[in-house]
Amino acid sequence: MTSGSRSSSRRSSPGLPEREARRIEIHLGRREARRERLAGRARTLRREAQAWMIGLHEGRADPAEARRLARGLRSLSRATTTEASADAALVRDALQEAVEALLLAAIVAHRPLPGPRALGVEPEPYLLGLGDVVGEVRRRALGELAHDDLAAAEASVRLMERLYQTLMRFDTTRAIVPLKPKQDAARGLLERTRGEVVMARVHSRYRLERSAPE
Repeated sequence: MTSGSRSSSRRSSPGLPEREARRIEIHLGRREARRERLAGRARTLRREAQAWMIGLHEGRADPAEARRLARGLRSLSRATTTEASADAALVRDALQEAVEALLLAAIVAHRPLPGPRALGVEPEPYLLGLGDVVGEVRRRALGELAHDDLAAAEASVRLMERLYQTLMRFDTTRAIVPLKPKQDAARGLLERTRGEVVMARVHSRYRLERSAPE
């Protein structure tokens, strides 16, 4: 009995069963295929968002494109909270860019900004898109200054201030959402734009004084 017990204790493990190794291979293959599909959808969404923002700035945006963009955003966001939650980081940039584009559309149309629930996204990519849209409002302000529309530029600065104040309400760890760089960038853009609008107002007043009859 003693000899048999020693022989049994020296018996090696048979290793991972082949069926279990095969299941792991299938899982990894499916995940790789899913990541490729997600990456392709993310690229498409980013291209559509960028094209939409260019169209908005140039006054040639098609409402049908906005609806398609909103559907794409909602669909991709839903995927990252269900079957592709492990790969959500892969599409974060695309989600926030689509959010930025749809927020800009609301700004151009003088509508209240839609929230995360209205856009069908989680708060994290929404906040990143909200931070990025400050730069788009600055772009509008510069265009308004170029056309000597000081009133519109000043309104854009006030909007930038409101957006910045909203961003500063949220204080959370970078591990949840890297918002601090967006807050810092928004503050810098606001200060620069405010200064440029003030200088434009001073120059406009100076021109009026120079042209006034004595």
